[in-house]
Amino acid sequence: VHLVESGGASVQAGGSLRLSCQASGFTVSSYNMRWMRQGQWVASITSSGSALYADSVKGRFTISRDDEKNTLYLQMNSLKPEDTGMYFCSMGDNWGQGTQVTVSS
Repeated sequence: VHLVESGGASVQAGGSLRLSCQASGFTVSSYNMRWMRQGQWVASITSSGSALYADSVKGRFTISRDDEKNTLYLQMNSLKPEDTGMYFCSMGDNWGQGTQVTVSS
């Protein structure tokens, strides 16, 4: 199992980013996947495609996956300084190396 996140950047408040998580060694659509920010849960997508969000990001972030690309995404809109942090995708006990998001006011 290998997970590689990308897409992190420094943006101003109100901006948008899309994070990607390229998976290998397993099929993303067969497992529940989640995005975490420095130990805090951000969003999940179940194997059936249902999405769940932390209250702090609900309405601003969208989790999705591309089954053909075996990739997980996190679309982040209306970014706030409190969204700053290292974002990780995970499947079970498997984690990527993370990608840094910095939101300045």
